[in-house]
Amino acid sequence: MTTKLDYTSLDSPSKWRNLPPPPGFASTSSTSSRTPVKSPAAAESSYTALKEKRAWDLAIAPAKQLPMQAFMLYMSGGGVQIFSMGIVFMLLFSPFKNLAGINSTFAPFAPTKSDANALSTLPLQKLVYLLCNVLTLALGLWKCRSMGLLPTGTGDWLAFETRGPPPEILLQ
Repeated sequence: MTTKLDYTSLDSPSKWRNLPPPPGFASTSSTSSRTPVKSPAAAESSYTALKEKRAWDLAIAPAKQLPMQAFMLYMSGGGVQIFSMGIVFMLLFSPFKNLAGINSTFAPFAPTKSDANALSTLPLQKLVYLLCNVLTLALGLWKCRSMGLLPTGTGDWLAFETRGPPPEILLQ
């Protein structure tokens, strides 16, 4: 026994026609739109605001990665092994790489009337991006200090200290 369903006509009488529509279902046709048509100026200002919001999201993205990177540093341990050195190298190298390409990073979000690769385009977002990358660099330097890779103690500089004359007294 095979049953053939005909979906080409929805106007045919059916036992399901008497059911109410599900909650949230609008029976209006999709061709009529309730939203007013935006003027080109309003659409352009909305697009500009969206680009600026996305630029701010990109500017604080390095700060959003700091907790995960701090957890990775914690899990890598305090010893000098290849795994911990790889994570520290990545943490120290990525801010320089990000800052070298700062103009090309923010170029898609530049206003249409300005030069996309100019340093003066989106200055606040670029400044926040710079500060967030400096925080990432500071986290990497802190890890290097805690691993003993940075010369921060007086014992690390003994080779460069000069010795004074010995306090010898010649007795006659």
